[in-house]
Amino acid sequence: MADDAQPRPDAPDSAPELHDSVSVTAHALDLPGGPLAYTATAGTYVLREEPEGEAYSRGAAYAEIFAVSYVAQAGADTDTDPDTPSRPVVFAFNGGPGSSTMWLHLGLLGPRRVLPGDAHDPVAPPYRLVDNAESILAVADLVCIDPMTTGFSRPAAGAKPDRHHGFSADRDLITAFIIQWLTANDRWDSAIHLLGESYGTTRGAAVAAQLMDRHHVATTGLALVSPVLDFATIDFTPGNDAPFVHYLPTYAAIAHAHGLHPGRSLEQVVDEAESFAEQDYPGILARGLRLSDDERREAAERIAVLIGVDPAWVERADLRPEHMAFLAELLRDERRVVGRIDGRFTAPAGDALAGQMETDPSIDQLAPAFVAGINRVLRHELGFTTDVVYEGMSSRVHPWSYKEFEGRSIEVATDLARTMRKLPALRVFVAHGYHDAATPFHASEHVLAHLAIPREDYEERIRIAYYEAGHMMYCHEPSRLALSEHLREFVTAGGER
Repeated sequence: MADDAQPRPDAPDSAPELHDSVSVTAHALDLPGGPLAYTATAGTYVLREEPEGEAYSRGAAYAEIFAVSYVAQAGADTDTDPDTPSRPVVFAFNGGPGSSTMWLHLGLLGPRRVLPGDAHDPVAPPYRLVDNAESILAVADLVCIDPMTTGFSRPAAGAKPDRHHGFSADRDLITAFIIQWLTANDRWDSAIHLLGESYGTTRGAAVAAQLMDRHHVATTGLALVSPVLDFATIDFTPGNDAPFVHYLPTYAAIAHAHGLHPGRSLEQVVDEAESFAEQDYPGILARGLRLSDDERREAAERIAVLIGVDPAWVERADLRPEHMAFLAELLRDERRVVGRIDGRFTAPAGDALAGQMETDPSIDQLAPAFVAGINRVLRHELGFTTDVVYEGMSSRVHPWSYKEFEGRSIEVATDLARTMRKLPALRVFVAHGYHDAATPFHASEHVLAHLAIPREDYEERIRIAYYEAGHMMYCHEPSRLALSEHLREFVTAGGER
């Protein structure tokens, strides 16, 4: 993707001319059907823009985006023939904002994966990497993109990173990279799939819309792992009761994971919690101070039984348990806190009286393996060398701008619905973790059920799957295997012509 355009006239004289910097290596992955030969390309790609008043196509560099592409070699033995233009391409990104794509890259999608351990099976360094026989590469080529100020992605010399730290700028940056990658790799006749996790699902819906609205580029499949499509459903802000309703089924599932619903299945617990959240709970919260003492006490007892805490604590919380408070309260008698990213994880409480957990034990126990793994894969196995620190998770992207949503909820449900109406062939796959206290499954269910699309499109074009794990359900081995299979089925179906 190298470009010989001249530097911008007002750029600093000391700014060097930028070029793509990539490492290309050949590999093979053993699959049940035989070895898969593929090429890995890891590196930074220069993105250029055409500022007003300058000659057409003489754009100035404004960003260097880091990405890793895995492309099956022509003639390789794969489930789809890589020597035909119909082989799909999956563009993947995590969220945050501020997270690199090391999680999806090494946890689920790539040909190599890290062994991070699990809630009841922690691991210690040195961490191991193994071949990923369930890699999406078996059925599609894969491009893992690190958004600005994550991974090795940085602004061009003389440019400011904060211009990219916001909803629209981030959307446009990822869209520009995808357009550039398709052009440079001559893949305009491939089916395009976008796969995002967490804020990456917000990004994914926005990018799919931008590709179509701005460039008339059609997305075939949109995979949303642990989605958040409307922040009003999960933001605990004064006067907004929606998050309390949508989080309650997740609280109940987490309580079940810690043995607080003995003799009952997870399905039974979740069904009861969802029924209460959809029918009785909204009315209880809506009545507020009009509830009698007896009604309030009865509601507190019912909520407490569902989520595994003391009714008196629920009453003190005004029948509205906030998620960080719940995670500190659930196992307080054991002096332990519960994970937000994955409620199956716990850690000793630093302060047994604290209203919130000090830190997230699920991230603390999982992240080191991914950080070690991505640095080993990129620097050693894929041969990309740089003195830049790989930013696995960065707070440097904050404050993140949502100026486009001033005075209204931050949401991409409108984008998703509009894109589905424009593209009748677009299909959506949604993956929920029952124990995810970052993006609760009931909130996503609610938004999807209220998309401005025909009922038949909701029933036929959106597939929703559930896993007995958390936000990164692929850290739970049975869930990883199931999710990998579901994604392969989704992409393969979308690649049919």
